[in-house]
Amino acid sequence: MGLAAKRSAVACALLMAAAALLAPAAVADAYDQAKRLHDRIAGVPPDDDTLTDMALDIQAGRELEAALTATEAPEFYNVTLKNFAAPWTNRERSVFVPLNDYIATVIGIVRDEIDFREILSGDILYVGSGSGIPPYSNFDNAHYEALEREGADLSDPNVLRRTTQSSVIGLPAEATAGVMTTRAAARAFFIDGTNRAMFRFTMLNHLCHDMEQVLDITRAPDRIRQDVSRSPGGDSRVFMNSCIGCHSGMDPLAQAYAYYDYEYDPVSDPEGEFGAIHYNRIGETDPVTGTRVEAKYFNNASNFEPGYQTPDDRWDNYWRAGPNALLGWDPALPGYGHGAKSMGRELAHSDAFAQCQVKKVFRNVCLRDPETAADRSRIDAMVSSFQSGGYNLKRVFAESALYCMGD
Repeated sequence: MGLAAKRSAVACALLMAAAALLAPAAVADAYDQAKRLHDRIAGVPPDDDTLTDMALDIQAGRELEAALTATEAPEFYNVTLKNFAAPWTNRERSVFVPLNDYIATVIGIVRDEIDFREILSGDILYVGSGSGIPPYSNFDNAHYEALEREGADLSDPNVLRRTTQSSVIGLPAEATAGVMTTRAAARAFFIDGTNRAMFRFTMLNHLCHDMEQVLDITRAPDRIRQDVSRSPGGDSRVFMNSCIGCHSGMDPLAQAYAYYDYEYDPVSDPEGEFGAIHYNRIGETDPVTGTRVEAKYFNNASNFEPGYQTPDDRWDNYWRAGPNALLGWDPALPGYGHGAKSMGRELAHSDAFAQCQVKKVFRNVCLRDPETAADRSRIDAMVSSFQSGGYNLKRVFAESALYCMGD
């Protein structure tokens, strides 16, 4: 039932009839539930028409439809989803960051009910439009900051529209990997270092596991790079009982990023505010390595010269065996490949990815972690619904709000 139809005189008549038939307390309860649902999802009270629409649905037993009506509010996109995704875009995990291409792409994917697994593999980008809005740039964030400053309605597909990274950023389509290859992610996680940060924060933000939680000292160490000392502080036991537990699994997966970097001028732009993502295409070589592999993969190579020397972007998931098999890897995928796109698909098709998204939404909407047996049962049900329903995260917001509206 659409909003326009329900706002017609027929809808008004139905509400009057319902009020006559139901006890006054029941009518009031439907309105109260509608208001609480809207507050949970959009963070603001509904207008009178929306409140009436939602109350009618609740009275008719269409609670989920009532909750989905609340997701049409601009505040759900401009505030709820913006604050939901913002911590994923920086190492401090702060919500106090301006709108950027990473956040905007998450908002668009949720709004358009796109398979949420695309955030780690899709050739997808959301950009804005409007008078006075500068075009997207690979070298600054002015486009998105202007959208936010102007109060653009991100719920409007004509204001925030879907396009491709390959057509806007200029990456080859096969090198795009959802939010991992947005400018904001590159500035935060490809800048300097060894590109392990991109993998670590992707695991933390989208599988809800930090490196200590996936520690496994039983995996083969053959792909651990040269920069990892095998005797930290002169004690090889530290490596064997700690370092190996993360690096034996992380390094073979982070190899997927071997051709990526974030380039900026550290003298004139020490914060990298005006840098850009860089990718070595076929035929391009790094001046230091003489291959497509970025020089950062050979940082501190003298720490352990017999260590692994990265030849390409081939990745392998050693965690498909051992205790991390419990992350629920997709048996339909091979568990290896080349580049960030296929590696992102490996992560996003895991059970851990689905569970993580549902738990994050639950925490955002219910303002608490799942605590009771009933909470955990509801989480399991929503994970199943998320996976079987095309990974529609908007629906998870609606289902979480329904569960918690009485809290």
